[in-house]
Amino acid sequence: MSKIEIACFNPESAIIAFENRADRIELCDELSEGGTTPDFETVKSLRTKIDIPIFVMIRPRGGDFTYSEAEFEQMKTDLTSLKSLNVDGFVFGILDENDEVNVEQNKALVKLADPFPCTFHRAFDRATDLESSLEKVIDCGFKTILTSGQKSNVSEGKENLKKLVELSNGRIEILVGGGLRSTNIEELRECTNAGYFHSSAITDGGAFASADEVAALKNK
Repeated sequence: MSKIEIACFNPESAIIAFENRADRIELCDELSEGGTTPDFETVKSLRTKIDIPIFVMIRPRGGDFTYSEAEFEQMKTDLTSLKSLNVDGFVFGILDENDEVNVEQNKALVKLADPFPCTFHRAFDRATDLESSLEKVIDCGFKTILTSGQKSNVSEGKENLKKLVELSNGRIEILVGGGLRSTNIEELRECTNAGYFHSSAITDGGAFASADEVAALKNK
C-alpha cells in the first residue's frame, strides 16, 4: 500500500494533512526557501494536536547544502532541542564543496538523532553521481532519500527514480517528491515501483496545503 508524506510549511497545512489522512508530515518553515528548520514552539504545539508521524526539517537557511562550522553546530543544537519534543524523525542533507555527500557530517547528525530515523532530503538531487551518492547516503545510516531522481521534477526524473528503487533493493526507502501531484502520482507509482510519495499538496500558488489535493493523493 503506497503512503503519502505531506511537506508542511506551517501548522495549518499540517492540520489539513492530518485531517485528510496523510501518512506522515514533513514539517518545515519558509516555503520560499524550500524549507528550513521550524520554530521550537510551533513543533511543540503541533505535536499535541496530531498523532501521525512528524519528521522535522533541520536546515539553517535556504540556498546550497554546504554549511560553515557555525551552521553545522546550529544544526546539531536544533536537532538536539527538537528531539525532546517526541517527534518521529528528522530531515536533512549536507554536501561538501564538490557537491558530494558529506559523509562525516551526515553521520554525525544521524548518530545524534538516534533512535529516530532520518531522511536525506533533496540535496540528493544536487549531488554528483546517482549511484555513488546512493551508497554514501546508505552508509551514513539514513532510512529514506527524498528525491526527484536528480532532475528538476519527478516526471523528468522517473527513469532515475525507477533505477534508484532497483539499486536500493530495500536497503533504503526512496521517497518520490518534487512536483508530485494527484495528476501524476499513478504514473509515477507504476513506473518507479516506489512505495512512498511526497508532496506539498499546494495547488493554488499559496502557502497552505489543499485538503482536496491531500485527499486525492491519498485516494490514488
